[in-house]
Formats: sequence, C-alpha cells, structure tokens
Amino acid sequence: MEVFVTAVITMAVIGIILGAIIGIAAKLFKVEVDPRIDLVSELLPGVNCGGCGKAGCADFAKSIIEGENPPSKCPVASQEQISSIAKALGIEVGDAVKQVAVVFCGGDHNQEKVQTLYNGVSDCVSASLIAGGPKGCSYGCLGMGSCARACPFNAIEMLNGLAVVHPHLCVGCGACIDTCPRKIIELAPQTAKVHIYCNSPEKGAAKMKVCAVPCIACRKCVKAGEENQFIIDGFNISVNYEAEKLVDTAIFENVKCPTSCLLSETEHLKIEKASKSEVV
Repeated sequence: MEVFVTAVITMAVIGIILGAIIGIAAKLFKVEVDPRIDLVSELLPGVNCGGCGKAGCADFAKSIIEGENPPSKCPVASQEQISSIAKALGIEVGDAVKQVAVVFCGGDHNQEKVQTLYNGVSDCVSASLIAGGPKGCSYGCLGMGSCARACPFNAIEMLNGLAVVHPHLCVGCGACIDTCPRKIIELAPQTAKVHIYCNSPEKGAAKMKVCAVPCIACRKCVKAGEENQFIIDGFNISVNYEAEKLVDTAIFENVKCPTSCLLSETEHLKIEKASKSEVV
C-alpha cells in the first residue's frame, strides 16, 4: 500500500512539474496571431483556388492585412464580399482587372490532322509523352481534357477534342494553366473579347500541313488594327492584352481572317458547338 501511495504522489509531482514547464514554454514561444486574419478568412469565399497567387484563403487574408494585396485581388470573391472586407478593415477596395483563361488553339478533331492513333490513358501529360500526342500540331491542344478536370468551377468544356473556356464561369484561378503540358492556356483580361487561337511558331506552310485554322502571319489583322493592338513574334501573331485599346469585334469582322484563327469568344464557341455531335 505504501508503494502504491508513493507512486501516485510521484506521478502527481511529475505531472505538476511537466505542466508548469509546458505552461512556461507556451508563454515564451507564443506566436501572436492577428485576429483580423480570421475575420477576413471568414469573409472570403474559402475556395482556396490559388488564383490570387497565395497558398490559400488564409494566406491571402494575411497578405491583405499586411497591405501586400487589395481585397479585389481575389478572383472568386463577389463585389459584395470585397466591399465587406474593405469596410471591416477600413481600407480601399483596390482595382483589379478580372482575368479569365484562354486556350490558344483552334485545332479540334475536324480541323487538325491526326498524326498517330492514341489508345492510352486519357490524360494530356501521358499523351504528350507518347509520340507527342495524337494530333499533328505539336503546339496545339492535346484534347484529353486534363484542364477541364482540373478546373474547380467547370469552366472548361471539351468540344471536338478541343478545350474551350466559358468566360462567364472562369474565375482565373490558373488551375488549368498548371495542368496543361503544352502551356497553351494563359490568362487574359475578361474585357478582351477577341483572340488569335493559335500559338505555333512554325512557318505558315508547315502549319497548314497539320491544321486548317493556324495563324499564317499574313498580318491582315495588324494592318486593320490600331497601333500596338497586336504582337508580332516571328511567324505567329497574338493580341496585345496590355494595349491601351483592346481589339474589338468590329476589327474581327472587318479583317475576315483567311484561316479563321482570329475569332471573338462568341464565334469560337459557336463554331465548336455547331459540330459538337462530331466529338471523338
């Protein structure tokens, strides 16, 4: 009995000593957390998409508190949520142009020649490792839908073996960009309604051998547009999204691109929807 009592007392003393040590250590190494971070985190959508360039909503909330980013940098937050954050912190809302993803390729199954038959895993990375994929253009969309599956907002639809973005659903999180092995997806201002759906650097003749809708660098769009509205890069031309005045649909209609690679978002979607039944 005496041994038992001694053991209990010993354990109690040890417990008290350890508790005191832990308590002292907790006070000495305590990390102060700004309560405003939790407040802002609760006001944010909580999607943790990474579209703001941060690891998640909590990390973005911290950057707002520290003045690194304005609330408007969140691509998912509504105007009401952004205003609520600014009001709670007593800061300016901030200006940020909403970005949406654009797949710079128009070569679907009907417009691009098949280079080889592919019977592997339906994944763009896997397909790119096997003879460069099934399509003839080594710079175009592989058509396996990896970007569509990666999109947390279902903003990408696969039509005729081509990834097509629905701008009204895209929040610019960039998940599709990280997924695409060809790196043909980029963010562009939501206000940009006209794009050149080609990014191949090959010469026009080489492009025409594998695709019916490439940019052949004829420069008709450059001549019809205003200064700095287009960027000439070798044998490929792209829209300058940093231009003071963006290319509008009027230019697209006047140019009448000979290969139809210069299209408005509406026309691009219409073309793919029109032959949706031919999806392979």
